[in-house]
Amino acid sequence: MAGGTVNVATPSRTVFVTPVWVAWKQGFYREAGIKLKLEIINNSEQIAAQVRSGASHVSIDGPEASMLDSFSGGPHRVIAGNANKLPHFIIARPRFKTLADLKGANIGVLSLHEGTAKFIPRILATAGLKPGDYRITQVGGAPTRWTLLKEGKIDVGMQPFPLSYQAEAAGFSNLGWTGDFEPDWQFTAINANSVWARDNRELAIAFLAATLRGWQYATTHLDDAADIAAAELQTTAPLAKRALEEVIGRRIFDPKLNWSEAGLAAIYRNLQEDGAIPASAKFDVGRFTDGSYLRAAQAQVA
Repeated sequence: MAGGTVNVATPSRTVFVTPVWVAWKQGFYREAGIKLKLEIINNSEQIAAQVRSGASHVSIDGPEASMLDSFSGGPHRVIAGNANKLPHFIIARPRFKTLADLKGANIGVLSLHEGTAKFIPRILATAGLKPGDYRITQVGGAPTRWTLLKEGKIDVGMQPFPLSYQAEAAGFSNLGWTGDFEPDWQFTAINANSVWARDNRELAIAFLAATLRGWQYATTHLDDAADIAAAELQTTAPLAKRALEEVIGRRIFDPKLNWSEAGLAAIYRNLQEDGAIPASAKFDVGRFTDGSYLRAAQAQVA
């Protein structure tokens, strides 16, 4: 048995953490000898810094930090998939009825340097809007955006389910699924400090195996998983179940927690367009990923 502590960081309480919550509640980490410490940090830059320093061993967050670290000699690497497609809906204050109505709107995002802020201009361009026609403001994760929407401090927030359901029920406008505009996008991944993973290989594999068991349990025991997720998401079990059904139905998670290479390539191109990665650098998924831990975990889980 591997045994040991795994420190996990994620930016907010969203449905993407369900495999971890279920594995935790069902005792899969305990059975693997893992003491899990899950920390909610409402800032992707801070999460990336903690993974680089080793304060956090694993993150459930965007893959951008892993890509950037691979060019600077850092240890951040993608080791499994998570949300392999965009899970957000474009939720706006009730007075906004179409994308074209968003001229002059203030759009809240987690970070100005992660994916959401980058694909918004492409989505709004379909309605004839240019970047100067609206504002993008860094405010924090989805729960924070929902609070700010209700308070009228932002006009738009990209909201995952079940927050999108709650927003619609409260009279807010749903202007569409972002996945219709960006079909391939590795929104979040399971990332790790590669030095920690190398030095604690059995523990890293055991963590992924338990997490995979958590997701498999969630897909085969939806009512149980919904109860667990509802408590963590502070929503109702029916809304949590609806969210999980949508994650499965839209194939946002791979059944074996594989990542989407096409989705990673989209993020990579986005970073190149920003100048964060050299335009001449050919996309090489092996540069910033290490699939050996997930393959070993998958071999352990039927």
